[in-house]
Amino acid sequence: MTSAATTSATTTSTSPQSSSVSANLRRAGLTGAAALTAVLALAVPAAAHAEVEADKAQALAENVTLTFVSEAESASAGFREVRVVLPEGIAPADVSLGKAPKGWSLKVTADGYVVGGPALRTGVDAEYQVKVRQLPDADEVAFKTVETYSDGEISRWIELPEDGEEAEQPAPLLKLKAAAPGATPLAPSPSASPTPSPTPSAGATLSTNETTAAEAGEKKDDDGSSTGLLVGGAIAAVLVLGGGAWWLVKRRASVTGG
Repeated sequence: MTSAATTSATTTSTSPQSSSVSANLRRAGLTGAAALTAVLALAVPAAAHAEVEADKAQALAENVTLTFVSEAESASAGFREVRVVLPEGIAPADVSLGKAPKGWSLKVTADGYVVGGPALRTGVDAEYQVKVRQLPDADEVAFKTVETYSDGEISRWIELPEDGEEAEQPAPLLKLKAAAPGATPLAPSPSASPTPSPTPSAGATLSTNETTAAEAGEKKDDDGSSTGLLVGGAIAAVLVLGGGAWWLVKRRASVTGG
């Protein structure tokens, strides 16, 4: 009886200690897991603030819809426009605007396009779609993006990863599957580069020169006519004076003879 009671008392006295140790171990495990999670979160680079997705992310795919999202970062202004530099293999003429914020339009540039319009509200992401005639034959394509806010602030997402290291401000990157069997590049589209400012044509310049020459000719003719009139007037005056002198001489001779 004594032995059983002792055993029971021992068990009763050690049980709370075991529970306490188990609880401490659990807490230590949770703390370690939380610390590990925090370390891993710090080690992983921040997500890109400009991203791109495709409904057909495949090399040489045709009529592909690309969706771009620029995350709003400014606390005082909204997006006014987004400029994109197209990767090699996509011509500006091959891009057309799909869904976009109200009032926004697409303007083709020499190396890509600009989508913009009335400024969005502060904190609203800029999301729009463009349709591309064909994607290039590549493993991945980058769309360097420059965002402009209504207060003039500019955010550039144009960096590409180098030597396996993530860029601080990465350009939106689209990974592509291998091209489908038999897929081939389409013929290039006509260039849609911006029309340069109007300049005087050769015909217009020639017309101006002709007008100037005509004016000069008219001035010369006028000068010649004026000179002719002066000379003629002088000759007439000489003749009148000569005739008058002859008449006086003749009259004097007549009077003297009489």
